[in-house]
Amino acid sequence: MSHLHPSIQLDPGLEIGFGTPLATFGEEVTLSGGTHFLLARNGRGKTTLLRTLAKTLKPLSGSFRMEGFVQYLPEDLRFDGEITPAMVFRTLVPKSRLSEALDLAARIELDVRKPYGRLSTGNRRKTNLITAELSVQPNRGNILLLDEPFSGLDAFARQIFEDMWRKSSANVLRLVSCHPDYDSMEMPSALMIEGGKARHLNGCNQTWSELKTFLN
Repeated sequence: MSHLHPSIQLDPGLEIGFGTPLATFGEEVTLSGGTHFLLARNGRGKTTLLRTLAKTLKPLSGSFRMEGFVQYLPEDLRFDGEITPAMVFRTLVPKSRLSEALDLAARIELDVRKPYGRLSTGNRRKTNLITAELSVQPNRGNILLLDEPFSGLDAFARQIFEDMWRKSSANVLRLVSCHPDYDSMEMPSALMIEGGKARHLNGCNQTWSELKTFLN
């Protein structure tokens, strides 16, 4: 696959877990650029799969392959409480995109001068997301592994990030663990873990209302 087009290939027999299996892939799954949602009830393996793909956790068995620049954004990521979002951006965001990061922060009402430790959960999440999104490499494929990225975010900020996702879907693959909050949420591509099995469900008209019935 071209270096401009990211991909994740999960082979049949890939098994994830901590000592004992949480989920096994029975069929090959191939994901390309765009947004793919990772769905499961609590404790069924969403974070475990993301950590396995990020290579901070080894699979119990089987294999997978990824093409692209990989970033993993865990739900519990924390920066030093004394530094500000502006300092985070200046340290981690490429200099060529620093002004873009600061402009985005202003649009979503993130105070970049306030110490990270004094930010609300939502504003910490904004800081983390901006850092990841503005570190995307424009001239190659990218893979973002996002664990509950919208937890604590207001609807306005969420919409801005979702717009960014649509505009960059050609060279960015996002695998997004989430708990959807409304039935009509569109999910044309979803990785689902249920009953110890992982599978890929896709369809242009898929919504959370339909998919959640598989998790009962």
